[in-house]
Amino acid sequence: MEELVIRDADVVDGSGGPSYRADVVVDGGRIVSIVQEAAAAGCQRPKARRELDAEGLVLSPGFIDMHAHSDLELLRDPDHSAKAAQGVTLEVIGQDGLSYAPVDDRTLTEVRRAITGWNGSGEDIDFDWRTVGEYLDRLDAGFDGQGIAVNAAYLIPQGTVRALAVGWEDRAATPDELDRMRQLVAQGMAEGAVGMSSGLTYTPGMYAKDAELTELCRVVASYGGYYCPHHRSYGAGALEAYEEMVALTREAGCALHLAHATMNFGVNKGRAPQLLSLLDKALDEGADISLDTYPYTPGCTTLVAMLPSWASEGGPEAILARLSDDEAAERIRHHMEVVGADGCHGVPIEWDTIEISGVSDPALGDFVGRTIRQSADARGEAPWVTARRLLLDDRLGSTILQHVGHEENVRTIMRHRVHTGGSDGILRGTKPHPRAYGTFPHYLGRYVRELGVLSLEECVAHLTGRPAARLRLADRGLVREGHRADLVLFDPATVAAGSTFEEPRTLPTGIPHVLIDGRFVIDDGRRTDVLAGRAIRGAR
Repeated sequence: MEELVIRDADVVDGSGGPSYRADVVVDGGRIVSIVQEAAAAGCQRPKARRELDAEGLVLSPGFIDMHAHSDLELLRDPDHSAKAAQGVTLEVIGQDGLSYAPVDDRTLTEVRRAITGWNGSGEDIDFDWRTVGEYLDRLDAGFDGQGIAVNAAYLIPQGTVRALAVGWEDRAATPDELDRMRQLVAQGMAEGAVGMSSGLTYTPGMYAKDAELTELCRVVASYGGYYCPHHRSYGAGALEAYEEMVALTREAGCALHLAHATMNFGVNKGRAPQLLSLLDKALDEGADISLDTYPYTPGCTTLVAMLPSWASEGGPEAILARLSDDEAAERIRHHMEVVGADGCHGVPIEWDTIEISGVSDPALGDFVGRTIRQSADARGEAPWVTARRLLLDDRLGSTILQHVGHEENVRTIMRHRVHTGGSDGILRGTKPHPRAYGTFPHYLGRYVRELGVLSLEECVAHLTGRPAARLRLADRGLVREGHRADLVLFDPATVAAGSTFEEPRTLPTGIPHVLIDGRFVIDDGRRTDVLAGRAIRGAR
């Protein structure tokens, strides 16, 4: 007898097609049969060892988070309810050009320092890997050989590759260094990565010119992967930055997935249609493009990312040295406040939009939940004085919410035919962005049920079938016979994000059951002890 039958579910299958009522039978980690309108047809109902009454619930494929920062959290927290409770069954990590493989000892130390604000220092992690394949093996093993909370796919981080082959200097790679980077990307793709990411407003990835990126994308394309850039600007020059990525990948013959594809800052208010027109033209000409967004207006990154790129050359210790030098610090301030630093997307920084969301040093907790301007006013000093003090005292480990988005842009972009969902969720810090805990139920509750921006069938396709197709996963992302039983059951009348900017770690409501490979990771609204997640290696 089969393991499970989910009875009388309203199936939204991830294709974008209309929903239907069915009994869905699961066995051996896969969907073995789908009996539509079973009760009405009067046929023999399927039987199983467990029968789950899904009356009033939607059954959909598990949600795929196309932009996640759980690179260490998956190895730190076996519960990982931040994602499991949302119905996320697969995360794509290795984002924004900086992660922990491939590395050597020197590069690992530097990268850990550079992205402490994203993932913590890693002092609680045994970094017993150096290659992409070894990292994926570590994810497979997870906790005591049992696995991890949800599945994970990995993007080779171009900035880490550049740090390993070139260093943190702002210069062109030599021919030998470029060859070394090609080899590292090829090795990572062969070992199971699904593509390559870049952080082109983060050092050292931002130092790569288009010709260098094109060569690496050619390697990615030869393995059937995709390029996922955090491109050079989401503010002044955003459209030009998008156009640059489209042209670059078309020259390389590589699929393009645009990370957190937003149009932010005052200069881009109402300009989302211009972005979509650019993408539509390229798509109509045969380009392979997709994108992801989160359903919120503020962004989230590190405070140090706001600095101009010249101030970040050489890595974390060089940044701290410049900040400690009064003359260099004044140059930094001028670029940030007057010129518009490339770290702040070419827009002069507005300190009242920069809210501290987390600090590495608990002694600095009073900064959390306040904007830089609010903290500066309380201290009776200029905002740059406060920001500089915090960067130095927290050793570059502070994270921020940046309140620079526009709701009309968010809604316009999420309707697009190549849109997918990504949380961009940073899980560290006292007051993380609520998207880390709420992105997927927020789509379903706010933008489907309350606002009607997307139909339920459209939205589920954006969160499941479409990202699975981008990842070339032939047996995930749809409710189909023979597919993996990565499934979510949710109540369309009540599903909602519990997380808010005031209480960002609150879990969602209306998602009683989540299965990975047919095993319940959420059952009756509670996290089980099941560790069904594994590394999902790229199709070859």
